[in-house]
Amino acid sequence: MQPISESAFCQPSFTPYLSVVVPIYNEVENIEPFHCSLLEALGSLDVTWEVTYVDDGSSDGSHELLATLANQRDIPKLLSKIDGGYDVVSGWRINRQDAQLRKLPSRVANGLISKVTGVPLHDYGCTLKAYKREVIDGIRLYGEMHRFIPAYAAMVGAKIAEIPVNHFPRTRGKSKYGMSRIYRVALDLLTVKFLSTYATKPLYLFGRFALALLGLAFICFAAMVDLRITAGFFFVNSPLFLLTAVLLILASQTVLFGLLGEITMRTYHESQQKPTYTVRHVVGLQWSQRNLQWSQRKSDTGNYSADNGRSEMPVEAPSMVDG
Repeated sequence: MQPISESAFCQPSFTPYLSVVVPIYNEVENIEPFHCSLLEALGSLDVTWEVTYVDDGSSDGSHELLATLANQRDIPKLLSKIDGGYDVVSGWRINRQDAQLRKLPSRVANGLISKVTGVPLHDYGCTLKAYKREVIDGIRLYGEMHRFIPAYAAMVGAKIAEIPVNHFPRTRGKSKYGMSRIYRVALDLLTVKFLSTYATKPLYLFGRFALALLGLAFICFAAMVDLRITAGFFFVNSPLFLLTAVLLILASQTVLFGLLGEITMRTYHESQQKPTYTVRHVVGLQWSQRNLQWSQRKSDTGNYSADNGRSEMPVEAPSMVDG
């Protein structure tokens, strides 16, 4: 017997006035219409209630469908957070029904992703999420980047929240995720970090590496000078001479890579007219008819005009830009 309780998913803090118990055995085709009709009927009652489905060993997918319907109870909670002013609401499988062998690497990965991206979430792997359309429309996903959607949303200033959701153990089939994903997640995380921090200024990143290489080259050169003074070694006879030359070449090439990145970034944005910033909303920016007439006279004459001895200057209303 595998009971699935509607009230359990709502996590009520009260004892319901009405409890409805529904036994199920291989009724996959009838569950959903019955469930909708039942909720419609119960919703018209002015009492608290709960619905408990008891799956008596179904083998036709009834249990999986019941789990799906129960998981839908989390959707109103997500929408409630969205209505509360958040742009992205991510689910957190707080009582995860997986083996420890899967939960431990997932916990480590979530901690690492939160640290690197600066978006602290307990469960990046949970696929139950809600987004505002204006946030998700501008996000382009490649490969397996779907798990990083909250991090991408944070790049454009989205407000992100996380709420506990239900999780159910797998009863059929095999998981499509395994330990082989670890290295791919690590590489994707490197990409996300680069895009979030250096996408519009790649030379800053390459410049840091170039400075480190120049520092090493200076140390090698100083060591050569010391050996020449104290031991009489000639520069050309020291391996430090070749190492210094290699480090200087690598430093110059690293700077060139950064400049190529700057050119590529500008080509990417300007060719598609993509802005490098996002404006959430503008407050108080209004033009009166007088402002418009002044603007037209200014463009026609090239000078400010005067009316009754007073100069007419453009008056800009205060504005606020969140991005």
